[in-house]
Amino acid sequence: MLKIKDISYSIEGRSLLEHATVTIPHGHKVGLVGRNGTGKTTLFKMIRGELPLDTGDIELPRGHRIGGVSQEVPGNEVSLIDTVLMADTERHSLMAEAETATDPTRIAEIQTRLADINAWSAEARASSILKGLGFTYEEQKQPCSAFSGGWRMRVALAAVLFSEPDLLLLDEPTNYLDLEGALWLENYLTKYPHTVLIVSHDRELLNRSVGAILHLEDKKLTFYTGPYDSFAKQRAEKRALIAQAAKKQDAKRAHLQSFVDRFKAKASKAKQAQSRVKMLEKMQTIRAPEDAARTVFTFPSPEELSPPIIATEGAAVGYGNHIVLHDLNLRIDQDDRIALLGRNGEGKSTLSKMLSNRLEVARGKMVSSNKLRIGFFAQHQVDELRVEETPLQHLLRERPEEGQAKLRARLAGFGLMAAQAETEVGRLSGGQKARLSLLLATLPAPHLLILDEPTNHLDIESREALVEALTAYTGAVILVSHDMHLLSMVADRLWLVKDGHVTPYEDDLQAYRKLLLTADKPANEAKKPSPKPKKPAMTRDQMLALKAEVRKGEERVNKLNDMRDKLAKKLADPDLYEDARKGELATWNAKYAEVMQALDKAEALWMSALEAQEKAQC
Repeated sequence: MLKIKDISYSIEGRSLLEHATVTIPHGHKVGLVGRNGTGKTTLFKMIRGELPLDTGDIELPRGHRIGGVSQEVPGNEVSLIDTVLMADTERHSLMAEAETATDPTRIAEIQTRLADINAWSAEARASSILKGLGFTYEEQKQPCSAFSGGWRMRVALAAVLFSEPDLLLLDEPTNYLDLEGALWLENYLTKYPHTVLIVSHDRELLNRSVGAILHLEDKKLTFYTGPYDSFAKQRAEKRALIAQAAKKQDAKRAHLQSFVDRFKAKASKAKQAQSRVKMLEKMQTIRAPEDAARTVFTFPSPEELSPPIIATEGAAVGYGNHIVLHDLNLRIDQDDRIALLGRNGEGKSTLSKMLSNRLEVARGKMVSSNKLRIGFFAQHQVDELRVEETPLQHLLRERPEEGQAKLRARLAGFGLMAAQAETEVGRLSGGQKARLSLLLATLPAPHLLILDEPTNHLDIESREALVEALTAYTGAVILVSHDMHLLSMVADRLWLVKDGHVTPYEDDLQAYRKLLLTADKPANEAKKPSPKPKKPAMTRDQMLALKAEVRKGEERVNKLNDMRDKLAKKLADPDLYEDARKGELATWNAKYAEVMQALDKAEALWMSALEAQEKAQC
């Protein structure tokens, strides 16, 4: 388990944590959330021992290994698969020793230990992780030097997942993943055998992959059981109760003060007035929670154009003689909200560049409105901002005719207030840089806005503000994003980019998620016997019995989830870990293990019943 006891930390005179305490039981998956700049990454560094604490202690069981992705792997000539395999230092060392060992006893010891740690299946496991993160089997054999920094970050993530540390610390891991990689990681983390602490602003990941939320706010850490949506509800209820208590206290304070003011001069009431003065002095003030400044985005509205704003007929596009996409017959109207789906490398970015006139059509034709203005946002543009200039200087270069007052108002409309407007870009946070890039992309009031991973570095509040802005926006939107919540809230059309073509995807995002997670079949799939003839259709009574089994299975899972949450809350109580209660702790840990085992079985039975129901309905 991870124990954080009464820790405080300040940087450059600014306090980030003050007497924060929390206990995270072993095996829990916990999301660490909080607004940008509150100190989440700093807390990770303290847990790893990279920063000294002002006060308090951070405790882990002796021998516990901590793992995380701190930087990309070097661009050397070692293959991707070997880079990942070397992350398991014990296996790597034993394999090297096995090549040179001559003592029979030592050889036996090495082989026994290699068998214990499943060393012979390691390459298959490493390959599976790399494939899940977007690397083909051919690419896994290539050297790291053949890949860019973003891809090497994926290799670094694969390496730490393969090494399976006892405490896995992940800081915004989906920032360098596409949708397919993010969904794979989400599924992988649910089965990870040890403790996970993950900083993320991805609501879907925090709802599906973690069972608790650790909230960093007002320099304190608060532990909530349940996924993100449960945390948001609990926090809102807690804030409402505090606000209500503060309001009642203010009324009581006013009543006491009124009595004192009326009767302090009267001898007959002097004692009563004095007693109320003492009550006022002893009363501990309950402060209503302050609402943080709400993040907003204000997109300018373009004039309406006649439809379609873009149309292609038999178009093809690529690089030089290499055609990436063929036979494109597409139409975009100004009220469209389109999400591009497809695995990395299939051509989503190529399509975006073609539609934004960054790539010419190789054959066929693309027709667009003469007055069409296009805004384009991609993550590389954030990195291309002039770090020595301020946001205000960026806008002055784009709009020299506008006064500073109007430009400052534009910056404020994207959450960049007076202090940030005058700060050099190199000193801004990742989220502030992203907001500036979004402002520059939307400055000309585009009729079509193409957004390639716009949520990287944005906190949850900023992502919600982006959803609201895109909903109110009167131009067309094309989205490429790993953020399932953003896609589900904004997109009303899905285009699948696959095998050199772009086609409408008629199902929904949840179906696409399921398709991705079940797409990879075992290698021996071809050896399976030919399918048996279809069974006769089920009778009505059989279907009803099957539906009842599905319902019962869901009820069992929900009941066990409730039990798990209650036990997790109990195990999060720091008092339980005092020496005097070691026996009680063992009992609660055993109960938690029993519930988790039962939950695994219940989920398997439920999924089996669901699959049987789906087959029966086909």
